Amino acid sequence: MSVSVKSLRSLRCLWRGWRGLSSQRGAMNVFDRSMKRSQKQWASSLLDSDKYDYLRDEVGSRLADRVYDVSRTFPLALDVGCGKSHIAEHLNKDIVERLFLTDISDSSLRNRKKCEMPTHCVVADEEFLPFKENTFDLVLSSLSLHWINDLPGAFRQIHQVLKPDGVFIGAMVGGETLYELRCSLQLAELEREGGFAPHISPYTAVTDLGNLLGQAGFNMLTVDIDEVQVHYPGMLEVMSDLKGMGESNCAWNRKSLLHRDTILAAAAIYKEMYGNEDGSVPATFQILYMIGWKPHESQAKPAKRGSANVSFADLSKIGKLQTHHQKTSEKS
Repeated sequence: MSVSVKSLRSLRCLWRGWRGLSSQRGAMNVFDRSMKRSQKQWASSLLDSDKYDYLRDEVGSRLADRVYDVSRTFPLALDVGCGKSHIAEHLNKDIVERLFLTDISDSSLRNRKKCEMPTHCVVADEEFLPFKENTFDLVLSSLSLHWINDLPGAFRQIHQVLKPDGVFIGAMVGGETLYELRCSLQLAELEREGGFAPHISPYTAVTDLGNLLGQAGFNMLTVDIDEVQVHYPGMLEVMSDLKGMGESNCAWNRKSLLHRDTILAAAAIYKEMYGNEDGSVPATFQILYMIGWKPHESQAKPAKRGSANVSFADLSKIGKLQTHHQKTSEKS
């Protein structure tokens, strides 16, 4: 019996797809976590790994600004999926007195950036936090949670390890991230191969984020969107930098190889559709920032339904009352 190469590829994709859709305790299994660990290990061990930190450093700085906005000192904090500690370098010991750093990659922890406060490193998967309930006053996470298989479960674990009135402040990439690269690869594959496979990781939509945090038990939620656009000489440089960041796709149903003709076609499409006048091309990163608090009796609570003593219908009369009062004052 003869089996074509195309058939073997189809079978391989079906197997990966079946594995990706299989569930463990009800949670989706979309990403190969061992592959992601290997990617991060390789990226952090590069001699010039610092040159790929620009996005994580920028987002880490913006997330640190949100920590300062809370105007509180946190005795004990946790950074989930810290990488090389891109948030801590922007904080000081007056805000965070002690910090635990966790990451799936021990190489990333060894090559972490310096910071003011005392730190403790723990090699741990973001999906399985090895800490007791009600431990931390603050939990942080930057550009790590988009590789989690069970995001609702991860939020529940973060909520669990927080003390009452503790706060979670996080950032993750959103659904519009790298849309230029995604569209270019899909169009090139359709043209050259008659179909396309996913090359960019599926990301969480901002419309889902608030619901997931609320379901995990957080209250006083804040979710906002930021956009970081980086310019590169071409598409190949975009892909090279993603690899250097440890951000290559690790979905089970990823396509392992891209044909040379397809890559060249995608690069040409990228430049034609999105290129700048100076010859560079943009890559857009949509960043979703989130803040959620663990409930405590000291927190402000919304008024009970029906407790208002002024009707919305009466609000329209305020302007008339002010005008009448002004006329009365003028006459007197």
